[in-house]
Amino acid sequence: MRHSMRILSSQNNIMIDRPTIERILAAANIVDVVSDFVTLKKSGSSYKGLCPFHDDTTPSFSVSPARNYCHCFTCGKGGTPVGFIMEHEQMTYVEALRWLAKKYHIEIKERELTNEEKEQESERESLFIVNEWAAKYYQDILKNDVDGRAIGMQYFRSRGFRDDIIEKFRLGFALNDRYAMPREAVRKGYKKDYLIKSGICYAREEASSEETSLVDRFYGRAIFPWIGQSGKVVGFGGRKLDKATKGVQQKYVNSPESPIYHKDRELYGIFQARRAIAKEDCVFMVEGYTDVISMHQCGIENVVANSGTALSEFQIHMLHRLTSNIVLLYDGDAAGIKAAMRGTDMLLANGMNIKVLILPDGDDPDSFARKHTAEEYREYIKKNQTDFIQFKIDVMLNGVTDPVKRSEAISSIVKSVSVIPDPIVRAAYLQDCAMRLNMAEQTL
Repeated sequence: MRHSMRILSSQNNIMIDRPTIERILAAANIVDVVSDFVTLKKSGSSYKGLCPFHDDTTPSFSVSPARNYCHCFTCGKGGTPVGFIMEHEQMTYVEALRWLAKKYHIEIKERELTNEEKEQESERESLFIVNEWAAKYYQDILKNDVDGRAIGMQYFRSRGFRDDIIEKFRLGFALNDRYAMPREAVRKGYKKDYLIKSGICYAREEASSEETSLVDRFYGRAIFPWIGQSGKVVGFGGRKLDKATKGVQQKYVNSPESPIYHKDRELYGIFQARRAIAKEDCVFMVEGYTDVISMHQCGIENVVANSGTALSEFQIHMLHRLTSNIVLLYDGDAAGIKAAMRGTDMLLANGMNIKVLILPDGDDPDSFARKHTAEEYREYIKKNQTDFIQFKIDVMLNGVTDPVKRSEAISSIVKSVSVIPDPIVRAAYLQDCAMRLNMAEQTL
């Protein structure tokens, strides 16, 4: 069966036909493309530079104009111009084609959408526009409003966040006046329907006047925008602060599900972390917003948060595109240990290599990052992380003498091993478990 002569990007409803793809591929010059990101020097018939995919100290990245191909002789990464852009910018195939088309001024025409598709696409784009405006509004309040600086900025300062980090994560503040933001949005011409559908506002059930019919869902809170892989604002998280800003109620309000925001399809910090994850070939998984932000400020950028929920298949696949190695990084209390146990069988079943690091009592990734440099943090991780199976053995069998409870714990451990898809890795873990548990491998 012949391959389709055109490719559809479902994200942007852009259909690229084969002649256009061939024009893009013919125009894309590997030296030209790589030079946008790497300083290259001529070396015979090829070019060499420092590899952008790992910490390279001697030029190991070779670019061949004759083959229109690049390759790192140390880490093995590289490829065609399309492959290089996909890897370096963490893009899909279609997104990389569009990037190259823009670089070489090649026009990609949109096909005619159905009326239903036009309506859905128009709504999605409108919601993104509304969210982008809201993010900028909250940022402006944080920086320029008297209450924003006195309350919101004071909170972020109390967490030790620098200005560049506040800007990087687009942090903001929502005024305690619940009508201020929607009033300004309507004044700017944004439709109430989209303000509600995006989740940033909700309608009062018994509005006394047209002006106060919408309420800012996040009023009086510190704002943490959720930025998707594409760089667009898909939703928000709001953290409640008390009036004096000296204490914090551990309660968050998050955007509800919408046409552009599905919590099980997003990871907080993925946009800021995607390149570092691919470069380090590892991702740290933490629980909360401030854990992610503090680690970035500390200098560790390959970190995301699932905000206290079990990982979904979609989130795991998103991470697996970037790396096969994940370190679950949680505090040492019961809640942290429980969080580390959630969703791990799903990670193992998807071929992820799991390490676990439980921080010292009294510390979470946020507080630990504020006490240590990136080098100290990485050194601590390296020395104290353990593979998940050993972690599960330590947690489930520590102090357990009852034979029934012990057998239940062992069954759970073996069940985790059984879902590992690679037969060699699975066999190695089973052998290791038999040794650690002092049991016959055949019995397990």
